[in-house]
Amino acid sequence: MHPHIENLVRLADKPTRTIIGLMSGTSMDGLDVALCDVTGFGSNTAITVRHFKTCAYPKGYQQRVREVFAKRQVDLQHLTVLNPWIGKLHGQLVNECLAQWQVSAEDIDVIASHGQTVFHCPQKQHQLPDYPNATLQIGDGCHVAVTTGILTVSDFRQKHVAAGGEGAPLAAYGDYLYFSSEHENRVLLNLGGIANITYLGKGAAMGDTVCADIGPSNTMLDAYVQHYFAPKYFDKDSELAMQGSVSRALLKALLAHPYLAHPMPKTTGPEVFNLDFLRACQTQSSTLALQHVDVLATLTEFCACSVAEQLNSLALEHGNVSVYASGGGLHNPLLMARINERLSADVKVYSLGNLGIDPDAKEAVLFALLANETLAGRPISMSHNSAMPNVSMGKISFPD
Repeated sequence: MHPHIENLVRLADKPTRTIIGLMSGTSMDGLDVALCDVTGFGSNTAITVRHFKTCAYPKGYQQRVREVFAKRQVDLQHLTVLNPWIGKLHGQLVNECLAQWQVSAEDIDVIASHGQTVFHCPQKQHQLPDYPNATLQIGDGCHVAVTTGILTVSDFRQKHVAAGGEGAPLAAYGDYLYFSSEHENRVLLNLGGIANITYLGKGAAMGDTVCADIGPSNTMLDAYVQHYFAPKYFDKDSELAMQGSVSRALLKALLAHPYLAHPMPKTTGPEVFNLDFLRACQTQSSTLALQHVDVLATLTEFCACSVAEQLNSLALEHGNVSVYASGGGLHNPLLMARINERLSADVKVYSLGNLGIDPDAKEAVLFALLANETLAGRPISMSHNSAMPNVSMGKISFPD
């Protein structure tokens, strides 16, 4: 038997695997690195996060990626060279974390690398009948493996697409394994670049889990700040948006986007919700002369409206729900206040920290869980939910 295969068998048989989860979201504000000990698999999974850090990207990272990010026409050479460059960079950042934490690479069983999404394109978005759902993440897993000397599982979304899914959101798999409850209806709300939710009914089977992208969270806010308030990268503590007033005309135009009315499950991204969409809505609503702080206030309200409406709808259908929030939007005080003000009495919002996981670490931890399932689990059964196919995800890259 090849030594690599023997190693995979050994990892599958270990009672506890030490896994580093990596996540770089559409906000591109840094690489989340979570060092986890994962015991068991499937519904018997237990996880301990030993270390977590968000590693700042080097100067110019965002600029390089934004040359190809969510754009239909790009320089193919630039896209091609970014793929290994990001993989190597992510590997270097892992090495720096291990040195800081005084952990040897030999003590890590596997790295779970999400990569950097540059284009997400489900069929109902591209509307090309001869082509399937599609999504593209770069940051080659082989480069991560070689740079760190650690077995790497990467490119999780492609199997999901190949099996009939849209490649996103993948959070439902890990959310069910770790956060499902026999005692309450739970919603895991991630306010990243795109706001997404996982609904976990009290005592429900895994196949009843519902996951969906609601609409934009930070992606349009951050893009607007970067365009008009450079060198600011985001609206820290809502300082800018709190100076503005909501434009009801612009808000109405934003909320008219047909995606918001689509039933769950559904996926979207910055390919749809971006500054071009904002500009079209401003033109339609005759609000091009708005002060920049008023636009930011309105974009914040736009996110709050779409999130609160979906949460209220779940409560109306299922009864009381407990919402556990994570992602960068959790640190946006105006956004969180506006969401809470719009919620019905049947919806209560808490930080994911109440369930024992650092809210900022959640996405990286979820990919560590997916890698654990790839190595030691069974295909996750979502058999009657076509949006969440019954598959193992991730491609394995050996370090030599």
